[in-house]
Amino acid sequence: MLIDTHTHLYLDRFKEDIDEVIQRAKENGITEFYLPNIDQNSIEDMLQLEAKDPQHFHAMMGLHPCSVKENVEEELAIVKQYLEQRPFCAVGEIGLDLYWDKTFFEQQKMAFNRQIEWAKELELPIVIHSRESTWEVIEILRKQKDEKLRGIFHCFGGSVEEANAITELGFYLGIGGVVTFKKAGLDKTLKEVSLDDIVLETDAPFLAPTPYRGKRNESAYIRLIAEKVASIKNVPLEEVAAITTANAKAIFDAAKQKA
Repeated sequence: MLIDTHTHLYLDRFKEDIDEVIQRAKENGITEFYLPNIDQNSIEDMLQLEAKDPQHFHAMMGLHPCSVKENVEEELAIVKQYLEQRPFCAVGEIGLDLYWDKTFFEQQKMAFNRQIEWAKELELPIVIHSRESTWEVIEILRKQKDEKLRGIFHCFGGSVEEANAITELGFYLGIGGVVTFKKAGLDKTLKEVSLDDIVLETDAPFLAPTPYRGKRNESAYIRLIAEKVASIKNVPLEEVAAITTANAKAIFDAAKQKA
């Protein structure tokens, strides 16, 4: 049994064959799918997918940092409204992004901090986007740290030092297709990281693992990621599946039970 802790299966790139995509995932042992929100434009499609199979699909609510623009207050008000209306498994994906555009970085930090506060009030985990901004995110989390702050660093691809700083905060590392990229160096980091500190994800349709790199990613490929992690850690695939599944349940199940 495997869990995809971060997948955007509601996006247009899956519109034509979503049922086949889901079937392939289930055939490869993927039993649950966690859906991070992007902004107001993605909510309807995300919730429709969840409604098709709410036992296996779980929606998050949050504002992606790349969607933080001039209308940030409008976007945040919509996030808040949904969080007050119905239960979600997490607040996400939220965070900082210094890769694409630094124009709204101050607004990104404001939005990140505000959504962290909402998550703590609701006792929900957060799912973090931290592209080119890992240490900036860690600094914010250190200031926000309390017994309610928990979550996942989505798409982790950093150093042992970064991994240690994240796990010391009580966060999990979301490991995806990057671990299969030859020049990424994530294999060296993972050798120094405990399986107890990681969960698996695809970020579908993005970041497909080798040998599908550059093509559309899908949740079935979690198995390839798990196999690579098993190879790096020199343990059976079944051990990786069991531990990462238990970790995913530990971070999400309390929120789902409240729902």
